[in-house]
Amino acid sequence: MKKKNKSRIVMALLGLVLVAWGLFYFLQDKPRHFFKRKAKVAKVGLDTADANRKAMFYSLDTFFENKSISQGFSGSVLIALKGKPVYEKCFGYCDYRTKNRMEDTAAFQLASVTKTLTATAALWCIEQNMFGLEDTLQKFFPKFPYRGIRVKDLLCHRSGLSNYIYFLSGKCKSDEYFTNREVIEYMIAQKPPLNAKPDVRFEYCNTNYMLLAAIIEQVSGQAFKAFMHDNFFEPLGMKHTFIYDHENALDRKIAQSYNSKWEIQDDDCFDGVTGDKGCYSTAADLFTWDRAFYEGKLLSQEMMKEAYSPRSFEKPGKRNYGYGWRLAQQPDSTYLVYHNGWWHGNNTVFYRHIQDSSCVIILSNKYARSVYDVNPVWGILYPKNSLDSNED
Repeated sequence: MKKKNKSRIVMALLGLVLVAWGLFYFLQDKPRHFFKRKAKVAKVGLDTADANRKAMFYSLDTFFENKSISQGFSGSVLIALKGKPVYEKCFGYCDYRTKNRMEDTAAFQLASVTKTLTATAALWCIEQNMFGLEDTLQKFFPKFPYRGIRVKDLLCHRSGLSNYIYFLSGKCKSDEYFTNREVIEYMIAQKPPLNAKPDVRFEYCNTNYMLLAAIIEQVSGQAFKAFMHDNFFEPLGMKHTFIYDHENALDRKIAQSYNSKWEIQDDDCFDGVTGDKGCYSTAADLFTWDRAFYEGKLLSQEMMKEAYSPRSFEKPGKRNYGYGWRLAQQPDSTYLVYHNGWWHGNNTVFYRHIQDSSCVIILSNKYARSVYDVNPVWGILYPKNSLDSNED
């Protein structure tokens, strides 16, 4: 009898050891799946008495939890329906080396989502009579070698200019950063060939928005960083939003950029160029920026209509580009207004359904193209009439 009891005890202990070992192995392999911050139910104002909104919240949470588990999503999410946040949560790591969890105050490189802010700043300047849509580049840079390119051509990517990242490729020097002014000086001296004549076709090009930032500097007499801070970020209370300055980068809380294998993606010489990229922000600050359009704090209704109007019709399709915004036409002929971004390991999404002031903001610091698949989110927000946001 004693032998049987001892045998049972030994077997029980062995079982506990195996369970503990298995649990330890599983957790150390997948720590991001178990130690996340809780979604901010109280902060986002979720009405727990409303069964539909509660179901929406948990559907969104399930979607992003699964994205974190199966795809290693690391970043920050804020989703608003009819002007009110319904879901906000952080995933993954701000710094993978130190295992610092993602925080909602960590700023992400917005990549090309920056263009939405640069375009807004340019249109704001136009409304302040600082320059005009029809002004050519020679008004600001008399020696600029390409004639007939207007401000409006830069805004809607119809300038025909080649991408500075391509014609300056291989010309980077260690620990040096190009500036907007240096890129323009290179274009004046070397005259990289055009890809097309002005206003002939749409061709997405970072050079356009580098030039817009340089024009704003020229007419305002301020560095682009200071101009954006003084006229937009500070007045709107966007405390964690700024234009990147590599000299003062350590003064900011920034989400480190990683590739899909958690390998650091360092800055390069093109990180000194701003306007096309280079704005850092948080999901909450971007939501503040989104709300400012509806509250009349940025542009007039007339100018916003101009910004959201398609400008290119050479190719048939449901996708187009306005002034700083991509446009996705829906079955009812309205447009989703949006911009995606990618720079180093950062993938960013900023979608706005302006008909009812809803938005989807997803900022990721770990490279994954799946970040751009927003259709499942729209399906949750609008189950009876889902929107189409996928690229052609």
